[in-house]
Amino acid sequence: MGAYILRRLLLIIPTLFGIMVINFSLVQFLPGGPVEQALAELENMGNPLDLIGGDGGDAGITTRNEVDKESIYQGARDLRKDLIEKLKIQYGFDKPPLERFVMMMKSYLTFDFGKSHRHAETVVELIIDKLPVSITLGLWSTLIAYLIAIPLGIRKAVRDGSKFDTWTSGVLIAAYAIPGFLFAIMLLVLFAGGSYWKIFPLRGLTSPNFDELSLFGQIKDYFWHITLPVLAQSIGGFTGLTMLTKNSFLDEIRKQYVMTARAKGLTERRVLYGHVFRNAMLIVIAGFPGLFIGIFFGGALFIETIFSLDGLGRLGFDATITRNYPVMFGTLYFFTLLGLIIKLISDLTYIWIDPRIDFESRQT
Repeated sequence: MGAYILRRLLLIIPTLFGIMVINFSLVQFLPGGPVEQALAELENMGNPLDLIGGDGGDAGITTRNEVDKESIYQGARDLRKDLIEKLKIQYGFDKPPLERFVMMMKSYLTFDFGKSHRHAETVVELIIDKLPVSITLGLWSTLIAYLIAIPLGIRKAVRDGSKFDTWTSGVLIAAYAIPGFLFAIMLLVLFAGGSYWKIFPLRGLTSPNFDELSLFGQIKDYFWHITLPVLAQSIGGFTGLTMLTKNSFLDEIRKQYVMTARAKGLTERRVLYGHVFRNAMLIVIAGFPGLFIGIFFGGALFIETIFSLDGLGRLGFDATITRNYPVMFGTLYFFTLLGLIIKLISDLTYIWIDPRIDFESRQT
């Protein structure tokens, strides 16, 4: 087992490196980098002549003196060129792409992601600041998905073909077809004072007076705020997981060892949870990383935007729009590494469920 874990850990290195290379290379071809955006913002504040004290009109430049006027415009062009050079140095674009990539990866080895171009904080500080919101949505949504999907999937498998199985399948298909952001808007309209009942708050994770509340009041306020965002984010997750659980149980129920256990006189509950459950749950556990990562990042942007939550989804989206490269690549590196580690943990969980699995004999 130790050799397998070591091989998987070593495999993380080229995988992570390849993902960073591909994304860094693609970004080099995107228009409107941080230098261009910063320059555009500066120019929108005033034309280049304003920066040197002239406006081409009544500010001391006469139309009769074309030589002076031309010198002013030449000075503006020189100023713009100097400004571009300073911006390139400030953002590190005075170096060739390969050198920038090597320097970036060396810093990332120590989790030094640099400083955001648009914030007064480092990328690590931004991630730590936004992480609690995303963790809250991801963990609670995943927990709810499993609490609903596994019992429901088992019941659908046991009652396969019944009316219960038919109508629940219809509900699941409808829930899966509804985008998370649309379901979130519907929840706001129904339960956040949009048009009907004002039961839950419209935005945020806590109330303004959260620090003044008692411990019980803080817990109540916290769950009061996260109810709608978590429901909206978990709507698509438990649907697929339910069908996966059902199909996995159906596949195991039809196997020979189940018929043998029934022939021995074991109760249906003993057969289901003493024999079928462990084998059927393997594929469900295998889907955990995809479900967790999907819920954690997939709909985070829309949910955080609709419910005014300042999490990692909005941080990554804003960084992409504004070409905030330190935040873009820093979060990409962090989340890719996190996903690879979670995948490894999920594989190791197989052994806890079924000790017969031996990863040592596998070839990576």
